[in-house]
Amino acid sequence: MKQIFNELKQQPLISTITVVGTALAIFLIMVVVMIQQVKIADFAPESNRSRMLHWKYGSITHESWADDDSANGAMSYKTIRELFGDLETVETVTAYQVFSETQSAAAKGEMSVSIKTRPTDANFFKVFDYTFIEGAPFTEADFRSALPKAVINESTARKVFKSTDVVGREILLNMTPFQVVGVVKDVSKLASIAYADVWIPFTTVGVDTQEWTNGHMGMLSVTLLAPSRSDFPKVRDELARRLAALNTTMKETDGYRFISRNRPYDQEKQATGTVWANVEPDLQKARREKWIVYLILIIVPAINLSSMTRSRLRKRTAEIGVRRAFGASSAQITAALVLENLVVTLIAGAVGLLLCLLFAWLCAPYLWSTSGLKVNFSMIVRWSTFGWALLFCFVLNLLCSLLPAWRSSRESIVSSLSGVNR
Repeated sequence: MKQIFNELKQQPLISTITVVGTALAIFLIMVVVMIQQVKIADFAPESNRSRMLHWKYGSITHESWADDDSANGAMSYKTIRELFGDLETVETVTAYQVFSETQSAAAKGEMSVSIKTRPTDANFFKVFDYTFIEGAPFTEADFRSALPKAVINESTARKVFKSTDVVGREILLNMTPFQVVGVVKDVSKLASIAYADVWIPFTTVGVDTQEWTNGHMGMLSVTLLAPSRSDFPKVRDELARRLAALNTTMKETDGYRFISRNRPYDQEKQATGTVWANVEPDLQKARREKWIVYLILIIVPAINLSSMTRSRLRKRTAEIGVRRAFGASSAQITAALVLENLVVTLIAGAVGLLLCLLFAWLCAPYLWSTSGLKVNFSMIVRWSTFGWALLFCFVLNLLCSLLPAWRSSRESIVSSLSGVNR
């Protein structure tokens, strides 16, 4: 280690360029990794993303339509009950309005504020793990009876009531009174399904009765929570059997049938998805594009850093000659030089990772294109993040040091001792 740091001091310009170049490479790669990470990583209240399967949209066709014609969108409550009711291979199934709504919220006699409302069923709070500050979620009985109950987040409670101790109080949502039954901690907008300011039973706003296409399509999406990721094939098999039975009944009744498009999707595929309900996300293409970006971000700095490494090694030809004269093999010298460069790369990698974390923390609203975004380290910093950083450091080290070190170790002893390079 003393030798490594002495070498860095003796060649300050090249050493600085090497460290800064490696740090920037790691910084860029980790920014890209984090952008992808927040789309699929587990964090509250979507702590079970790795066990979730999503059926956001349904695709339906009719026997009288052309082969490639279909209607696509959210599903009706009738379809939800027939297709997802009483599944044996999942822990919980929740249905919710496909999009959140902007509404006004106010205490009686007070000024209103704009909030986002998500109509859901009672199981929504079993799939998504909200942190309750006060109270509890509305119950299944509240949902079935269409009782006007509401769960609100901490910010809404403070804006509307100037306090979070508001369980039992009345909140006006678009001038309709709802009783507050629970207050939860604020949710990041990166939790695309769980995010809202207020959650209410969708039976209270008639979402369960909104349907078309002969009652098959509507306003609802579904998320399923499996016991583990290894149970996904069982869940998909059970849903395939359910869908086949439902299609048989529908064909006999009205000529319609659903197209699965390989639904339900796991979190990665759902996050990769296009905005069109009639297009299945191309997960393999998305992965290829991601790896191409990673490869470019590694190879480009590696080419430049390999030149810096070669320059550093040229000044050490006499030292390499002495080592060889005393019996060191080319493999031993190569391994030693690669190890030295790995230490330097790891130091630079740590600097790059810290820069990335600082950048993500300060620039999150711009990085994820949304305002008022709450980002914490539990969302972007995980063991896998550090694993990626170490992997990139190792690969970058091999790319930029292996060939120069091997070539230096192959120089003749006489040339090395004389300081002459070929």
